[in-house]
Amino acid sequence: MPATFYALLAIALWATLATLGTALSHLPPFLLTGLALIIGSVPSWPLVLRDRSAWRVPPRTLALGIYGLFGFHFLLFIALRHAPPVEANLVNYLWPLLMVVLAPALLPGMSLRPLHVVAALLGFAGAAIAILGARGSGAAAMPGAPATYWGFLPAAGSAFIWASYSLWTKRVAPFPTSAIGLFGLVSGALSLACHALLEPAVALSAKDWLLVALCGLGPLGAAFFVWDMALKRGDARQIGILSYLTPLASTALLLAVTGRALTASIALAAALIISAAVMGTRAK
Repeated sequence: MPATFYALLAIALWATLATLGTALSHLPPFLLTGLALIIGSVPSWPLVLRDRSAWRVPPRTLALGIYGLFGFHFLLFIALRHAPPVEANLVNYLWPLLMVVLAPALLPGMSLRPLHVVAALLGFAGAAIAILGARGSGAAAMPGAPATYWGFLPAAGSAFIWASYSLWTKRVAPFPTSAIGLFGLVSGALSLACHALLEPAVALSAKDWLLVALCGLGPLGAAFFVWDMALKRGDARQIGILSYLTPLASTALLLAVTGRALTASIALAAALIISAAVMGTRAK
């Protein structure tokens, strides 16, 4: 399968996260993330039972995996608690742009053409329109978040972590995609430790467990595996530009599920992001 297929599959899975997260918004975020990451690691467990090398990675690689999966969510949750959530989410979506512009700095033998930069900026403009336009419809709001602004710093940090993690996976020694399960298991355990230290204990209903399982098997599980497959096979600059489809698809799905009409801002965002994706694929 081509890298574009795996990247689009990861994007489609991540697009469901906002809808699932809305249904589970009553759960503490570190609890939700910890449970979902651990559940997401389960499909790789049988591989370890058959072959212990499926999770055998150097300490540097394991540290990179924890840096990516745990560090990204840790800073993002801090940002969402201490900055207006819609704008914090927009800052977080600098990560596709950072993937494009940091590629020459973090990956040897890679350079940027002007078309890459224009496509990345066009994609970010589309993401901004999708996210900020959703605020007007009420789809992306998270009530109760304090309106302070220092939280934009961890939002930018989360964007840098995911972009650099995605690029640095091409710099470490080759590792099997099954090792993503180990990254998720350790990161999930750290998230549950944060829950125990920072959040109140809650009881989950049967419906909660079902939705958490879907979240773990989809956007916080399988998505990371296929994302790794895409990065191993494709051009990080083009994959980064394609990633702007995530906030667009996420916002459109959330609007559809909540019964709100798709707006002109979503149509404009779609046009910009699709244009950026086409430009990115032409920037060979």
